[in-house]
Amino acid sequence: MKKIYLLIMSVLVAGVAAAQGTWTIDKAHSKVGFNVSHFAVSEVEGLFKDYDAKISSTAADFDGAEIEFSAKTASIFTDNERRDTHLKSDDFFNAEKYPEIKFKGKLVKEGSGYVLKGDFTMRDVTKPATFEVTYGGSTKAFGSEKAGFKLRGKINRFDYNLKWDKMNGADLIVGKEVEIVCKVELNKKA
Repeated sequence: MKKIYLLIMSVLVAGVAAAQGTWTIDKAHSKVGFNVSHFAVSEVEGLFKDYDAKISSTAADFDGAEIEFSAKTASIFTDNERRDTHLKSDDFFNAEKYPEIKFKGKLVKEGSGYVLKGDFTMRDVTKPATFEVTYGGSTKAFGSEKAGFKLRGKINRFDYNLKWDKMNGADLIVGKEVEIVCKVELNKKA
């Protein structure tokens, strides 16, 4: 009985130790993207090519993990150079004056899922934001520990002074609501 107890305890301690610590994004296996309606009939998607994050966790399941994230606004990519130039202008991000989008908050377990709650900063505005998060699990591979997450949420770009609003009849050419979709793989720092 004592051997079984010790075995169970060692498995539990190993599981807790797996998530505890500091994690960084594996950019080769991650995507920080968004979708926004175009002419109210379709969607344009894009991503940021230059971003970074630091995740600190003291729990085996990442509950309560502290998240710090930033993306360089000049790294926006929608596969259309003219549109990307417009998005970097003062009509939208003003990448020269406001070079980063930032988020700082906590990952919180709620029911069978997770939410990421914190302060989202874009241009000169910081507002509370909440995103739904799916935890894909963790594993050891190629000599390191890895964990995977998918994040999804929506923001109103007008709330962050991205107010360019040309109309096409009764509809905005670019929608107000932006869906943020991130798929991230994390590596645990040694």
